[in-house]
Amino acid sequence: MEAVNPDFIAWCASSGLDLSADQIERFSQFEEALYISNEVKNLTRVPKEIAWRRHFVDSLLFHDLIAVGSTVLDLGTGPGFPAWPLACARPDLMVTALDSNGKMLDFLRSQPLPNLEIVQTRIEDWKVREHFDVVTGRAFAPFAIQMEVSSAPCRGGGLVIPMRSAQDEDAIASLRTGKISLKLKEIVRRELEGEEVIRVFPIYEKTAKTMKKFPRRWDEIKRKPLDILLPPKFVEPATDFED
Repeated sequence: MEAVNPDFIAWCASSGLDLSADQIERFSQFEEALYISNEVKNLTRVPKEIAWRRHFVDSLLFHDLIAVGSTVLDLGTGPGFPAWPLACARPDLMVTALDSNGKMLDFLRSQPLPNLEIVQTRIEDWKVREHFDVVTGRAFAPFAIQMEVSSAPCRGGGLVIPMRSAQDEDAIASLRTGKISLKLKEIVRRELEGEEVIRVFPIYEKTAKTMKKFPRRWDEIKRKPLDILLPPKFVEPATDFED
């Protein structure tokens, strides 16, 4: 078995994650199993030689934004990102990985962790509401759609922290989230070193219970996503300009 990339271990140490020998071994096993399964199941398009960065580091870039002992929901987890790396590197967390794709979750079930729960369903059909401290997801849908389905499972006072890219900056700035009981607190930007990309983590606080009508049925969400349902308020154009 190949050892996990030493640069990943060094990155974890520099980011406040002191992995034990057992944790490092688990990451190695996961990586090896992922690419063995990938030969027949098409689980990822990321080459193995950069999986430590594109899958593991990418999943952990925002770990410090999650409080100790939190319950975390990962929407659209696929084969387990960011759910599995978060659960492995942060055993203090209780992580739930949700997806509707059985093929992806079959792989994830083969890599169990004591603090990782796997749920196969569509999030808009799930009945769990007002429960998790943190709801996240790695850009599994257009931004407005991800935000609508993220609100209900988050508890009052909890956080929704979608994992987005710099291309979503305008959508983050313009989306009205008051109707889904979310208030934007801040936007954290992190560089994924070696990839020359910026990851964007808008942090939303859950301010009240989500109205029962949200999330809507998938056909409604897709036909009229939140950014169309609740367009940005009109802003008077500026009259003074600086060169």
